[in-house]
Amino acid sequence: MINSNNLSQNQKLVLDVLEKGTGAMSAYMILNELRDVGMRAPLQVYRALEKLILIGRVHRLESLNAFISCSHLSCEKNSVPAFVICNKCDQVEEICDDTVSLFLAELEEKTKFKTSKSSIELHGVCDACENA
Repeated sequence: MINSNNLSQNQKLVLDVLEKGTGAMSAYMILNELRDVGMRAPLQVYRALEKLILIGRVHRLESLNAFISCSHLSCEKNSVPAFVICNKCDQVEEICDDTVSLFLAELEEKTKFKTSKSSIELHGVCDACENA
C-alpha cells in the first residue's frame, strides 16, 4: 500500500474527507467539503479518487455511485471486498474475507471467464435498525 507521503495534495485532502466521514460520499459531497481549501472543480476530486481507488485506499460503491475509504489496511489488490449497506441508516460496512476471493477465483476457473472487475454489495437492514 502506498504511504500517504506519496499522495498528491488533492489525494490527501480527498482521502482525509472520506476517512473522517461517517459513510459513503458522492464526489460532489466530497467537493463540497473541500471548497474552503480551494478545490473547486469536480475533475480534481475525480482524478484524486481514481488514483486512490487504483492504490486500494478508496472503494467505489457502484450501486450508490459513492465512495468510501478502505477500512482494512490489509486489503490487497487481489482480494475482493464485499459491502453490506443498510437501506435505513445508510451504514456501510466493508468485509474482507478470503473465502469471497477464493469463491470468485473458483467461479472464474469453472466458467472459464477472466474477470477484470468485481463488486459485491449487499443491501438490506442492519441489526441496529432491525431491532430499533
